[in-house]
Amino acid sequence: MLFRWLVAGSLLSCSRAQAQTDAPLTLPKPVAEALGKVQPAALKSHIAYLADDKLRGRQPGTPGYQMAVDYVSSQLKKMGVQPAGDQGGYTQRVRLRRSLLKPGATLTYRNGSGATIRLSLGQDATIYPNPELTSVSILEKPLAFAGFGISAPELGYDDYAGLDVKGKIVVVRRGAPSTFASTVAAASQDVLSLLQAAGQHGAVGLLLAGHGPVPNLARGTYAALAPDGKVLVSRSYAPGAGVQLYAAISEGLLNRLLTSAAQDTGRVYAALRAGRPASAALPGTLSATYEVTYQDFDAHNVVGKVTGSDARLRREYVVHSAHLDHLGVGAPVRGDSIYNGAHDNASGVATVLEIARLYAGLKEKLRRSALFVFCTSEETGLLGSAYFAIRPTVPKPDLVADINSDMPTIIAPLLSVTALGGAHSSLAAPVARACAYLGIALESDPEPAQNRFIRSDQYSFVTQGIPALHLKYGNKTADGMNNLTEQVKAWRAATYHQPQDDINGIFDFEAGRKYVQLSFLIGYQLAQAAERPKWNAGDFFGQRYAK
Repeated sequence: MLFRWLVAGSLLSCSRAQAQTDAPLTLPKPVAEALGKVQPAALKSHIAYLADDKLRGRQPGTPGYQMAVDYVSSQLKKMGVQPAGDQGGYTQRVRLRRSLLKPGATLTYRNGSGATIRLSLGQDATIYPNPELTSVSILEKPLAFAGFGISAPELGYDDYAGLDVKGKIVVVRRGAPSTFASTVAAASQDVLSLLQAAGQHGAVGLLLAGHGPVPNLARGTYAALAPDGKVLVSRSYAPGAGVQLYAAISEGLLNRLLTSAAQDTGRVYAALRAGRPASAALPGTLSATYEVTYQDFDAHNVVGKVTGSDARLRREYVVHSAHLDHLGVGAPVRGDSIYNGAHDNASGVATVLEIARLYAGLKEKLRRSALFVFCTSEETGLLGSAYFAIRPTVPKPDLVADINSDMPTIIAPLLSVTALGGAHSSLAAPVARACAYLGIALESDPEPAQNRFIRSDQYSFVTQGIPALHLKYGNKTADGMNNLTEQVKAWRAATYHQPQDDINGIFDFEAGRKYVQLSFLIGYQLAQAAERPKWNAGDFFGQRYAK
């Protein structure tokens, strides 16, 4: 039954959402009146400040990021939102580690004939520096091809079945079977999941081939540290998994390795896409030697709360999250080097600030409490949200759900949305009711290949067993062409992660107002409901992460 459901698809369709909507949403007069007072000008003001050049792109660990922290904290205080961070304040300290590869790293392949080939770093492969070890030396380790690197027996699929990888280096091609639903496929390709699967089967290294050039890690990689100084979470290493080497390799190198084992790459890739593992031992060995230098520094999440009114339910929290950081100052593009991050993600921060204003302004508070979490270091691996989800400033069992706002892309009227992750839990019904109330159509993900479900902070909550969703634009347009995705793609190509993402770019602040209302209405229903949200029976994420 589970497998058939996964094949059918995991994202919410309009018909399914309506089927789960047991009654139309009605609001008490004070709530409806508050909803009508959301002002586009307030959103613009928040975005303009956070994306100002003087904040220098809000890179964690810089004075500009601290200005953003101070701004959000002061706004929460003005609204009457209570502090919910460390030691009675608005901030939660997150110790971050930047890891940089020292010069002299080597990656050497000895083929089945005994010939030694020194791989070109930056062309054949890129080594991700290990945040737990200052030096790594792996010599003459055997290789094994583990398909997509997915170990999911509960889905009837396991690339490691019958494959001995103990003490070996696993070679993986990023992807997932076409039979997997889009959110499950995205989660299955998460690097942390791939590293954990490799480690659980005894591998000492992982080589991952993507679908493009190997990445440039000139800025290094990042991890969050626990209070004892040990690595708590990293997106490029799995703490304690035993995988010492992780490297991205080119598609060309992967093809060479498979060919050396007399594997027909076309047949192998076709089998994997069809859901048939094609794992095999590979001839030859690999050696890697490198050293790492670390830079540890503090960044902060900002956390505020509005306490609920119900004597029993007030101890539980509905979370509204958004990431506060961006990319800082980098390579100039068209004469500008400050990566302001107006859409990504000053717009999401502005959204959550205005949601907080709605909660705080209600004379009669909602039954459950609300928590507003502004996360650090999303751009370097969802680290602030992961730290909070693992070590929240309130009791972890009391977090009932997360509604995340990350780059709502308010560049056109908000006529439809997709609720990434919503269909995996009882969150589907309040999403559908809120959309119906506001006259917003609900669609499936128009860009499933973007893997957006695992690329933003809601996923940190999911992996801690907490139902979560991420609201993104749909495809509906006012002219009936229903091709908003094409407009977004053009905008993204010119603006996303570029210095041009500033307050002078394309904005539809009326769409932003509607996005605030939608997010609030979902949270409102969760805060008022007698029962907390639940994972759907037999759901992949509920089974894997809800302990």
